[in-house]
Amino acid sequence: MFTHRLRGFTLIELMVAMVLGLLVAAGIVTVFSSTSSSNKAQDQLARLQEEGRFAMSRLSSDLRMANGQYCTNTGGVATVGSGGLSLDHIRSPKVYAKNLIGAAGAVSGAFGDVTTAWGAGSYPAAPTAPYSMPSFLFMRGYDCTLTTCTPADPHATIGTIPAMGVTFGSRVKGAAVLTLRFVNPTSGWSLGATGGSSVATSGSTGTITSITLAPLKTQGEPPLSNATSGDLFMLADCSNAQIFPASFTSPVITPLANTTVGFGTGPSNLPAAQQPESVPKVFDVNRDFQTVTYYLKVVSVNNDGKAPFTGALMRRVNGGLKADGVTPVRPGASEDELVRGVERLDFKYGVVDSSGKTSFLTASQVDASTNCPPAELNAITTTGCLWRGISSIEVSLLMDGQVPLYTLSGNDMFYSYSADTNTGLLAPSGHAIKPSDQGFPDQLLRREFNVLVPVRNYNP
Repeated sequence: MFTHRLRGFTLIELMVAMVLGLLVAAGIVTVFSSTSSSNKAQDQLARLQEEGRFAMSRLSSDLRMANGQYCTNTGGVATVGSGGLSLDHIRSPKVYAKNLIGAAGAVSGAFGDVTTAWGAGSYPAAPTAPYSMPSFLFMRGYDCTLTTCTPADPHATIGTIPAMGVTFGSRVKGAAVLTLRFVNPTSGWSLGATGGSSVATSGSTGTITSITLAPLKTQGEPPLSNATSGDLFMLADCSNAQIFPASFTSPVITPLANTTVGFGTGPSNLPAAQQPESVPKVFDVNRDFQTVTYYLKVVSVNNDGKAPFTGALMRRVNGGLKADGVTPVRPGASEDELVRGVERLDFKYGVVDSSGKTSFLTASQVDASTNCPPAELNAITTTGCLWRGISSIEVSLLMDGQVPLYTLSGNDMFYSYSADTNTGLLAPSGHAIKPSDQGFPDQLLRREFNVLVPVRNYNP
């Protein structure tokens, strides 16, 4: 009988096998890690692209509505400009109210997010007689660096909008701010329709003594609860508009002419009746004249108030929310986070001057220019007149992927942003406004989005 010797692996063979196994495992882990990182980057890029498109779409929708006043933004009386072109007068509402925007620095008037107070800088003092609503109240923009904004600091003017900073809840450094106004076209009560709202006038003066509201539910008109006593009201048709103070005892609006909320007694301080065929409507100005402000806010990626941070595009309506972040400052007010991952926001304003020439200007250049189209009838100032001469707005957004990807190589982090002077694909540290200056990490995918939006209510 033969005896077979049982023989195992030597220590050297085991060590060689273990090394080979570790090499194979390392290769598998490397491939898995690389694939996982690539998938994360692709998923992040896809989400970034979708959110960028949504942000541009939402911004464009509001920008197209800028200056809209029901149907009063159509051409007025033509005059000849300095270049020999016939240009229409701007049809701006005539204001019979003292508290349209409140005192300097206050937000107590009908318009929320007041971006320009009476008497601020070169702007006029509060009017003492009925006036044509000036151009700068329809739109005003602010260009911001890391430290200052021009033509003014919106935080100083709008006390409830955050100051610039790098902490949670601050306004993102280096991002522009824009406020624009338009009448909500889906609101208001039609006058003169059968079974609808009606107007009573003084036979001797032709001024309005009362407006009785009767909402046409079949036409989707708002309920009587949308009107509030003490609010300002606007009577508008396709030829003109008038903003006036009034009391409201449901369902009757009574225009007021006194020195408390208006400019005194007498027919000259009351709104005039309009012809039924001009399709008149009445609006509650405090609710229906939308004041929309766009800005960027520092938010937490993990929703815990801590880093990593990114920027969120905020849309603020009629003054936004109170300090509790829930309660509107007035009926119809809101403040919504539209999309996250927005680091930069810039605007260029395409304006048409008095000679009919078009150029793209910064907010400061628009604000300072006096080379304007024909002004509003009975204008109280030419300051800020070019804000109503804007025919298009170029919007630039820089989006990031929000979640840092620390496996990104140097080239993967390169990006361009055309609003800066140093254009081209550059590393984060090579840009005029660096992500680190804003409190954001470098290890993010970034892409630029641009759109040119025509302002359809533009009326030179």
